[in-house]
Amino acid sequence: MNLASLDLNLLVSLDALLQQRSVTRAAAQMGLSQPALSASLARLRRHFGDELLTRVGNDYRLTPLAVQLKELARIAVAGVERVFTAQPEFDPGSSTREFTLLVSDYVVAILGDTIAELLAEEAPHTRLRFTPHSPAMVERADQVLLTADVMLLPHGFITDLSHRDLYRDEWVCVLAADNPLADEGLTIEHLETLPWVATYHGQTASTGAARQLRTLGIEPHVQVVNEHFLTVPALIAGSDRVALLQRRLIDLLPLNSGVRALPCPFEVSPLIEAMWWHPVFDDDPEHGWLRDLVVRAAELAVGTPVATGIDLGDVLPQQK
Repeated sequence: MNLASLDLNLLVSLDALLQQRSVTRAAAQMGLSQPALSASLARLRRHFGDELLTRVGNDYRLTPLAVQLKELARIAVAGVERVFTAQPEFDPGSSTREFTLLVSDYVVAILGDTIAELLAEEAPHTRLRFTPHSPAMVERADQVLLTADVMLLPHGFITDLSHRDLYRDEWVCVLAADNPLADEGLTIEHLETLPWVATYHGQTASTGAARQLRTLGIEPHVQVVNEHFLTVPALIAGSDRVALLQRRLIDLLPLNSGVRALPCPFEVSPLIEAMWWHPVFDDDPEHGWLRDLVVRAAELAVGTPVATGIDLGDVLPQQK
């Protein structure tokens, strides 16, 4: 295919149509009239030999081909935008771009405010977007990180991408404060019989500590599945349930939160939180500035960095 013969405006139209699934909304997003965008849709339909959008009642649905194209078009548009907005040097004071960080609510609780404060001080005209990552995003991180700036995630889930370690944390078991076991201590037998609150529970979705628990042959009796860390204490307080949480998150809880943290009765590797990005941005001045800001935010929020001048991803085994 001769790319020189293609109209790149059609790529922008395709992306808007697939994201919005509406000619009216896509036209408003692009600042075009509906007839103009309808003409672009007709050209796209001829090019692909597919309807792309099919009307069902008052709504449009994506065809199977359109579903395949949706993420590809988003990635392509994001790549074009980065190409034509690239500059030899990056001036954070005059930048107006939006930075997207893929995070868990745990990371937002630990680093979010510090990152936001640094960004407001050094790049006051920019915008910060924290987007929750999901197991599906993590599985396709090499594609997802072409459109997002960085993903903050512990080791053990992503390989073959650029990264920088930020800080350490440890896993602890959490019980209700009035649970008798909170004073007696937990044993492996308790973990086998107590009901659990699990985060990211599934065949490909789990925390590193939960994976290690299963390697010991312990299959928790999962009573509640929750894909947020901050809401776990409320699901533990006043119950006989148990969960695994990060020590730094526990330290942020108020004294009357109704939960107690106990050491895990099994050997569990530390959590090493890292920042991941696509290697295509290794030498991007703008991206490098953002990465430096996140590293500085981690040092301010948590204290001593994981390593000084050394990326522990090169010297420590991957944490599972």
